[in-house]
Amino acid sequence: MNQSLRIAVAEDEPLMRKYLEETLTVMGHKVVQLAKTGRELVDQFRTLKPDLIITDVRMPDMDGLDAAAAIYAHDLVPIIVVSAHHDPDLIERAENKHVIAYLVKPIKQENLAPAIAIAMRRFQEFQATRQEADNLRQALEDRKILERAKGILMKRTGLDEPDAFRRLQKLARDNNRKLVDIAKNIVMAEEAFQKGEL
Repeated sequence: MNQSLRIAVAEDEPLMRKYLEETLTVMGHKVVQLAKTGRELVDQFRTLKPDLIITDVRMPDMDGLDAAAAIYAHDLVPIIVVSAHHDPDLIERAENKHVIAYLVKPIKQENLAPAIAIAMRRFQEFQATRQEADNLRQALEDRKILERAKGILMKRTGLDEPDAFRRLQKLARDNNRKLVDIAKNIVMAEEAFQKGEL
């Protein structure tokens, strides 16, 4: 992988922590955090803003999966967990905690490199899908507001639907505003007018 990443590592075993730091550095990445517990990982995450987290599962204070969940509650970041255990329950927990890859110790560089590359690719795909869903949601919300504004214009002016839509377009052009912004103003004005009538 050519891209150099800023990586946070959480591992309670000193030898494994050192091995990960050295291996990731040799691979061209920068290790920005070496946490001994999940709590330490979570506490420093917001300040350091790593591109990727590699965390052990079983650690004192807070395990890696709980740390992953705590981080994901506020920030989206790809997370790889490493474990000495090939435990189906742990794997299921990892799937539910937004973990992108699960590696079983001993970790070798030839396993770590593709895991990082795939984790970063999957995370980019996830982000793109999420953005697309957000855009679709926004488009649907905008469409609802436009329909409401058209309905208000039709009721207040007696225009038919195509003419009401053209009126909205003309208002947007004349005021150099987005169509949805004009629609929102009309809906807000109508709501204020209705409250005044009560």
